[in-house]
Amino acid sequence: MTPDVSELAPAKINLSLHITGKRADGYHLLDSLVVFAAMGDRLTVSPAESLSLRVIGPFAAGLEKEGDNLVLRAARALAEAAGIAPHAALVLEKNLPVASGIGGGSADAAAALRLLARLWGVALTPERLHAIAARLGADVPVCLGRVPTRMRGVGEVLEPAPGLPACGLVLVNPGVALATADVFRARSAAFSPPLALPEAWSGAAAMAADLAGMTNDLEPPAVALRPVIGAVLAAIAARPGCLLARMSGSGATCFGLFADADTAAREAAALVRPGWWAWGGGLNRA
Repeated sequence: MTPDVSELAPAKINLSLHITGKRADGYHLLDSLVVFAAMGDRLTVSPAESLSLRVIGPFAAGLEKEGDNLVLRAARALAEAAGIAPHAALVLEKNLPVASGIGGGSADAAAALRLLARLWGVALTPERLHAIAARLGADVPVCLGRVPTRMRGVGEVLEPAPGLPACGLVLVNPGVALATADVFRARSAAFSPPLALPEAWSGAAAMAADLAGMTNDLEPPAVALRPVIGAVLAAIAARPGCLLARMSGSGATCFGLFADADTAAREAAALVRPGWWAWGGGLNRA
């Protein structure tokens, strides 16, 4: 391995998210169609005698008060499983808003597991690596794969997604953080049925039409907590060519589906507002 290697930790987008039940231990069961954007944080690892992490980038300040970054927890968990002392210099370029419903921290932790396994020559089975990821957080296992996935259970049950067409994504965050636990506490609706997904979609319009019949069950409580999310959704939906506008995860980031990446990039530029973060492009193809 070269002395200095970096990898994209792509943003996770929940195209749909149904809350289907609740376990006896209080954890909610979900059924979600997940894709990844061609945009994210970037993690760089280098050999070192001890473990360290430096955070840079436009959203680095959002992690200043975080005592134990998930990247460091991932590094220590992998080292423990391998029976070695954690040793690497990590640099996290934080390009995604913090606590924004697009899995930034989970994607960062997954990138750490992938890169450090290579750096340290750790050859764990996929099942054992999945188990480590699951202990770090519900979204870390799906972020480990970085491919379109149907995610069920509490995030640990991963199944292949339907065949996805080429399409464009616009992401918009209004500059407000939203804690996942607060959104779940604010939710009072009944549980939803499992997703009804086809084997594949013929095009972006067909996919958007099917997704319109599904929901993100966390969107109503999130809008109630942060009404600006409703304004973001309306702004995205009003853009020419928008096929679907919806919130991702527990918010506050929202997405718009468009026919192609170029259109999405152009419309994202038109959605920039004071205090808002916007990006447009295609899906991650890693």
